[in-house]
Amino acid sequence: MFELSKEELLNWRRQFGTSNSENMGLRYVPMVFTEQGLAMLSCVLRSDRAIAVNIRIIRVFTKMRELLTDNLSLRLEIEEIKKKVTNQSRNIELVFFTWMS
Repeated sequence: MFELSKEELLNWRRQFGTSNSENMGLRYVPMVFTEQGLAMLSCVLRSDRAIAVNIRIIRVFTKMRELLTDNLSLRLEIEEIKKKVTNQSRNIELVFFTWMS
């Protein structure tokens, strides 16, 4: 469990539209769990509802990891395509430069 940074808190507030902290809503930075912390917490909880909620949250973490992995592989593919295009552009410039000379 850890405390959100100020930047994370501002981002979180924008996403969920929380109220103004001076008048209402959060007056302190909330404590949050990592995926591993949540898994450890689920070992201690005993109620059916707590177990169900933890299962849902862990599934969300798993889905987020899958999306990030997919995003990373796409970014790597795009970088590889950029390198190929850059090399082809250099080759075309070389051909035209040689032809013009």
